[in-house]
Amino acid sequence: MTREHDRDFDALTDVPIFDRFNLPIGSPVRPQQLGLDDSVQFNCHKGISCFNECCMNIDFTLTPYDIVRLSRRLALTTTQFITLFTHPYDLDAHGMPGLKMKPVEESTACQFVTREGCSVYEHRPTACRYYALGIMGMRRKGESMLEDGYFIVKEPHCKGHDEPRELTVREYRREQKVEHYDDLNREWLDIIVKKRSAGPTVGRPSDRSFQLFYLASYDLDGFRQFTQTESFGAMFELTAKERTALDEDDEALLRFAMKFLKQVLFGEKTLPLKNGAAHVRYEQRKDIIARRHEQNIEAYRLRDPSEDDESQ
Repeated sequence: MTREHDRDFDALTDVPIFDRFNLPIGSPVRPQQLGLDDSVQFNCHKGISCFNECCMNIDFTLTPYDIVRLSRRLALTTTQFITLFTHPYDLDAHGMPGLKMKPVEESTACQFVTREGCSVYEHRPTACRYYALGIMGMRRKGESMLEDGYFIVKEPHCKGHDEPRELTVREYRREQKVEHYDDLNREWLDIIVKKRSAGPTVGRPSDRSFQLFYLASYDLDGFRQFTQTESFGAMFELTAKERTALDEDDEALLRFAMKFLKQVLFGEKTLPLKNGAAHVRYEQRKDIIARRHEQNIEAYRLRDPSEDDESQ
């Protein structure tokens, strides 16, 4: 969960048979891969000497469903939660936007930790649920499916590994109620892996694409307003039932948002368009598209050739 562990994890990304992605759910300090039915020895409870220590030095990414759950727990909009409890960072070299939990001012401690433990425990983020396990998304070369790999995260302060309790990874995930979080975050993680895999081929997405990624990934209430605009309604074919779900059901909206992003970022036909909508949209934006095309050509012409050599 610390920056030091992120560096340790980065050293593992050269293993050739996998496209590896450092998921925002902890970094594997010990790189032995575990399956769902492998056993781990770990227990955390209020009586343990290191209780709350893992909450005193936080550095982890928030997933879309983390933000939804925490904002609803605090009776905030996602927009308000982002402002009060997160800080931005880049997920990759292109500046793909990510959000991390903002610690207490002039500290590294979580804003939600108390002497009695986590004050939002039932709605705690994915990273907190997994600890002291790490999870990593992996995609075998030539395959499209994303696999999960699990790892033990051992930090010097943590005494939970000395506790005499053994259970499988599957049992631990069920105990921590992380399965539903993973289900709702999976498409988002897949988008990030696809972006990283395709990055060298397609280059940096447009600022507009990143803005839509940010909106659909993190600010779900803002994205809901976006789906209620006249221009959005003119583009996508939605039934009355689907429209109601997007207006009232956060989880349905989040799943829809991921389909929307796959269409925007990768051109996948994940959402049905109204007849003629694509042509109308192109006519409205063709001058912008042409301008961006010219800018891309100019940027390529002015590039530093040595950078191409370094990337090989």
